[in-house]
Amino acid sequence: MLISASNMKEQKKLLFRIEWLLRIGVFACFLGHGYLAICKNPGWFRYLETVGISGENAEIAMVIIGCLDIIVAFITLLKPLKPVLLWACFWAFSAALIRPVSGDSIWMFVERGANWIAPLALYYLLVLKEKSD
Repeated sequence: MLISASNMKEQKKLLFRIEWLLRIGVFACFLGHGYLAICKNPGWFRYLETVGISGENAEIAMVIIGCLDIIVAFITLLKPLKPVLLWACFWAFSAALIRPVSGDSIWMFVERGANWIAPLALYYLLVLKEKSD
């Protein structure tokens, strides 16, 4: 099937828009979570306790996690890097999974699906763009 130049141009515009929507979505998710972690969201301490981090160590971990999340947010917005996106997917999946592991409902994991699916989708979009260049 022949693809016209105008159709190819429209497809590139659409991919550009999708990429930016995903970049902004991942940015917002990680910036928000990073800010809440730096502010030491009290509800999150039990998640850290589930993996053996408590007390002062949990407070320090929250700040470190928050800073890393904010770095991921800005890298993704400004110049998404595939290894960072894979990390974001892994980290968001883990952060969602810790909820039912620590005793919350499985639905707490389900509702956070977009947090880890968006960086994965952006990763695959970048792979697709690389192959088409």
